[in-house]
Parts: sequence; structure tokens; C-alpha cells
Amino acid sequence: MDSDYLLIKSDVLPEVFLKVMQVKRLLSSGKADSVNEAVRTVGLSRSAYYKYKDAVLPFYESNQNRVVTLVFAVENFPGILSGIINRIAEAQGNILTINQNFPLNGLADVSITMETDRMNIELQLLMDELAGIAGVRSCRIMARE
Repeated sequence: MDSDYLLIKSDVLPEVFLKVMQVKRLLSSGKADSVNEAVRTVGLSRSAYYKYKDAVLPFYESNQNRVVTLVFAVENFPGILSGIINRIAEAQGNILTINQNFPLNGLADVSITMETDRMNIELQLLMDELAGIAGVRSCRIMARE
């Protein structure tokens, strides 16, 4: 359950999460020119902002127009990358970049950056399916825009 998403009413959240959202709104609207200015305005520490900024999203933004980078550890045998790419295509994910490192000790790291706005399934469900492909040792989100 470490990467499950929950829908929670904002009025029951600790104040730090609400302030993170205020900082994000100030930055995206241009009302603050920097993270320093925004956190000072709402009374939040920079460390708290950076700790939670990728974990707190407004409901309408959780999957729309999102670019995510997934990182995989895969075994070194033919067809694994093809299986990953095909499953992302079936889910209507738009792959932007693929990077694969040279395999060491039988495992290679692969990163795939993709758009999720037109996907026909939730990102977490897709990740669960990708992690279930034979030869995929792990799948996690490395970055989210």
C-alpha cells in the first residue's frame, strides 16, 4: 500500500498539506516568482514543501496532462522492453523517451517518460500490470510533472 492514492477531503488534512497546495498555486499562477517567496508567503518551510510537493495534488490534476517517468529494473533477456512498451501503448500512454542502461549482473535499468492524460486506466493499475510482466523486477515513479 506504499504507493496507493487516496481521495481525502481537504478539511481533514494536516495544515502542512494545505500550505503545500497554496505554494503550488502561487507558483503556477505567477503570484510568486520563486519557491522561497511562495513558502515565505504561506508560512511553510522549504524542506516541508520539497518533502511533500510531489505527493500532494488537487483531485482534478492527479492524472490529467501529466508527464511521468517510470523506472524499471529488468532482467537481461529478449522481449522484456517490447512487452513494457506494448502494454503502455494498449493503455494509451504516450511514450516520450526511453533510456536503457547497460545490464550489470543480469539486470538493466530502464526509464520511460510518458504522458498519461489519454490513458484508459489509472497509472497505478498500469504500474501493477507492468510489474507483473515476466522479467520485470521492479517498477516505480521516478518523477512527475
